[in-house]
Amino acid sequence: MGIDAEKYPQFCMSKLPRGQRNLITDVPGVKVGQVTLTEGTARTGVTAVLPHGGNLFRDKVQAACHVINGFGKSAGLVQVEELGTIEAPIIITNTLSVGTGLTGLVRYMLDQNPEIGTTTGTVNGVVMECNDGNLNEIRALHVKEEHVEKAIVAAAPDFEEGAVGAGTGMCCYDMKGGVGSASRIVKLDGKDYTVGALLVTNFGSAKDFTSVIGNIGVELAKKLADLNEHDKGSVIIVLATDAPVSDRQIKRMCRRAQSGLARTGTITGNGSGDIAVGFSTARTIPHFGKEDILPSAPQLAEDAMEIMFRAVIEAVQESVYSALLHAKTTVGYAGRVQRSLADLL
Repeated sequence: MGIDAEKYPQFCMSKLPRGQRNLITDVPGVKVGQVTLTEGTARTGVTAVLPHGGNLFRDKVQAACHVINGFGKSAGLVQVEELGTIEAPIIITNTLSVGTGLTGLVRYMLDQNPEIGTTTGTVNGVVMECNDGNLNEIRALHVKEEHVEKAIVAAAPDFEEGAVGAGTGMCCYDMKGGVGSASRIVKLDGKDYTVGALLVTNFGSAKDFTSVIGNIGVELAKKLADLNEHDKGSVIIVLATDAPVSDRQIKRMCRRAQSGLARTGTITGNGSGDIAVGFSTARTIPHFGKEDILPSAPQLAEDAMEIMFRAVIEAVQESVYSALLHAKTTVGYAGRVQRSLADLL
């Protein structure tokens, strides 16, 4: 999908080539599935990111996380920080559905792996959130356990952006936010690798909003009735690559996501929950490995990380714009209206 460069040149900047789809799923093996809930007072949903199509519990991926600002209620990040792996699909939903999301994810993993909790340990599920309570009746707890499994089962290389899945009820820069994604191609030792990003955008104040050709937030703010005085909300960032980076190097990439956000104007306010999780599909870590010492694997030289940082920053920045441009004006709970960037332009 991506952004229509001819229609919206002010949001298109890239020093690195984009992937074929310009989505996180340009990283080979990565899939995304979504469930969108819009009946009655529901404006919410679930987005699932699968690092590969195999059994993630038995073949984990190297991973890392970084908390940019910790006003969030995510689950599972402690073990990612400690062990440097992800062993289940990554789930994103609304704030009050993190518990339901985790239970649904656990049930799915138990069905796939009868050894969990019997002949081996338990499973660490990563569930992250943003607060969609402006458009969604969040107290109604619309997300159910079965929606998590449906999102996982629906995972595919092609997926929608905008007001879908976990992004259904999200608001960004006082406009309609949602799910956005982008990818970049980097060349290392003559071979192409991909860096992809998927964001659920729910942050910012319109007056700060900046495109690649300058601050347009002031003009947009004049067209909006209700403005946030402060930069508040949340953003969830998922990064993926097939480049051979270690979990430490993935963490360095996660830290650079902040630079991509800042390019769009946000100051990452006090009340914002901004979290980045990243993984590499270059190698898997077996759960039932027989060796005490894992075989050595290629790893990027530190000097080569600079182009990875650029890829992350560009992909994160464009993912914000893509979420805003794909999201449509939405009438939500209690008649609240969130206008789309495309309509305002």
